[in-house]
Amino acid sequence: MPMPTVLLIEDDAEGRKRIGQLFARHEWNVLEADDGAQGMEIAFAQKPEAIICDLLLPKLSGLQVCRALREKLTSTKIIITAGRHYDVDRSVILDAGGDDYFVKPLKWEKLEKALKRKRRPARKLTPRQSRALKFQPPSTRLKFWGVRGSIPVPGPSTIRYGGNTTCVEVRTDSEIIILDAGSGIRELGLALEKEFDGAPINLTLLLTHTHWDHIQGLPFFLPAYKAKNSLRVLGFEGARAGLATILAAQMEVPFFPISWRDLPGTIKIRELKRMKFSIGKVKVHARFLNHPGICAGYRLFTKEGSIAFLPDNEPFEPLKLKLAARDGTHPHRARAQAAVARSKLVDFLKEADVLILDTQYTDEKYQEHVGWGHGALSRVVSLALEARVKKLFLFHHDPTHDDHKIDEMLERARLLVLESGRPLEVEAAREGAEVWLSGKVPKR
Repeated sequence: MPMPTVLLIEDDAEGRKRIGQLFARHEWNVLEADDGAQGMEIAFAQKPEAIICDLLLPKLSGLQVCRALREKLTSTKIIITAGRHYDVDRSVILDAGGDDYFVKPLKWEKLEKALKRKRRPARKLTPRQSRALKFQPPSTRLKFWGVRGSIPVPGPSTIRYGGNTTCVEVRTDSEIIILDAGSGIRELGLALEKEFDGAPINLTLLLTHTHWDHIQGLPFFLPAYKAKNSLRVLGFEGARAGLATILAAQMEVPFFPISWRDLPGTIKIRELKRMKFSIGKVKVHARFLNHPGICAGYRLFTKEGSIAFLPDNEPFEPLKLKLAARDGTHPHRARAQAAVARSKLVDFLKEADVLILDTQYTDEKYQEHVGWGHGALSRVVSLALEARVKKLFLFHHDPTHDDHKIDEMLERARLLVLESGRPLEVEAAREGAEVWLSGKVPKR
C-alpha cells in the first residue's frame, strides 16, 4: 500500500521541519511550500491526501488558500494551524473548506483523529460567515534576517539560529521598514524581489549606527540595483563625516567594484536631527545607547503594538564604575549617574510589546569585556522585567556562540524570569522567525 502524502504550507522553516518530522515518523511522504501560491501549485499538481496550512502566510491568508484549494480538491483533508489563538471562529474555518483548526504545537493524536474523520458537506454561508472569511491577519509583522553580532559566522554549528549579522524587517501600516543592514539584508533583498515580481518596491532603512556589522550587507542588497525601486536611508551622523559619506566609503574602488553613486535605485539619505519622527503612519522614538560612538535605539509605535530595537547596548553601572576608577570619580557618584541613565532607558522601553535587545555576553564573559559596548544576560533580563516588556528577544549573538550555547543562554534567561515571579516571554532571535503583533499600542 503506497504511503499517503501531506503538503505543509508554512513560511516558518523550523516549524515546517518539526511538522514534517511528525508526519515522517508515522510513514507519510512530506511535501513543503513556504507560501500560499507555491502551496496551491504543488497541491493541484500532486493532489496530496492532506494539507496542513498556516493561517498567517505572506500575501495570502490561510483562509484564502483554503478556499482556493477546496474548489478543486474535494477529497483532500485541509487543516489550518496558527501559532496562537486569533479571533477566528472554528466554524469559519470549516466554512472556508477546512476540516479542522489547531493551535501549535501540533499533537499527532489530534491530527490523526482529524485526518480519519469524514469530510463535512459544504454549507451555504450566512452574511456573518462571509464577512468572517475576509479575515486579515494582524498588519504588524517583524521578521529576523540577521541576528548575529560582529561578523557573519555561517556553518553547521550556527545553522539553527543563523550566522548573518543584524537585519530585521518590519511591515506595518503599508510600510516596509528595515532595521539595520548587516549581512542578513542580502537574503531579505532576494526575498523582496521574488515577492514583488517586477513591481516597484518602496523601502525605509533605519540604521542604529554605522559599525560595519550593521551596514556591511548594503552593497549586496538587490533592490538597490533596480531603477524601479526606492530606498530611503535614515540614521544619525555617527562620525565627523556625514552618513552618506560613511555608507559610500565601503563601496569605494579599493574595497568594492561598484560605487554607491552608480546604484540604479532611487536612494535618499537623511540624517536624523530629532529623537521623535514618523515613517508614514508609524511613530518612531529614538534614544542614544551605551555603545562606543553614536548609536541609537528605536521604538516603533504602530496601531497594533510597539517594537523596541536596541541591537548594541551595554549596562550602565559596570562601565561607569570602570571609568570612575580611571578618572578618579567617586564610586557613589558613578552609581548614581548609572541609575539615572538606566531609569531613563526603562521609561523608554516601558510596556513594549517586543524588545529586541543586545545579549552578546554571558555574565561571566562580560566581566572580560566591560567597555566593549554589549549586553550581559542577567542585566538584559532585569531591564526587560523592570520595563514590563511583554516579549524579549535575546539578540546580537556572539560570533563564538554556537546553537547549543545560545540554547543555554535562553534557558538561563527563562530561569531568571521564573525566579522573578513576573510575566515575561523570552526567546532567542533566530533567522527566519516571524512575530505578529495584535494589540493596543501604549500612548506616548
